[in-house]
Amino acid sequence: MRTFTTYLPDEAATIAFGSSLARCLAPGLLVYLHGDLGAGKTALTRALLHAGGYVGSVKSPTYALVEHYRLPSALQVVHFDLYRMGSPEEFLDAGLAEEFNGENICIVEWPEQGAGILPQPDWRIYLSVRDDGREVELQACSTQGELCLSRLHFAPNL
Repeated sequence: MRTFTTYLPDEAATIAFGSSLARCLAPGLLVYLHGDLGAGKTALTRALLHAGGYVGSVKSPTYALVEHYRLPSALQVVHFDLYRMGSPEEFLDAGLAEEFNGENICIVEWPEQGAGILPQPDWRIYLSVRDDGREVELQACSTQGELCLSRLHFAPNL
């Protein structure tokens, strides 16, 4: 399993990293975001979507559970936040499994809430607060994840 780690000292670095990730997107990519509250999961998703050309507001799907975004490249990104789910079965009951169709790019915050129900991701991104910034570890978990990670070019300005 290939990994990439970096430190994002500020919001500008998070935006730059999101931009780098946007250039690696491919249809069907499954991205799981791990980290405590306030670790920057939604901020990173927002940066990725804006870098991908989405011009509207990007909000946390905490209460809606899911938000859909169409990028100018015609890629469909589905952003999930499973924090409020009481059990993995709620994911199935809400009909959200259909979104994992091999075409949509699915970004899932709090994937541990869907343990045993969610498919295996292509990437796992772990975010943690360190000093004034964020520590990031990206793990490729599949062949597609490895291929997408091989296209990642990011050098933070520290």
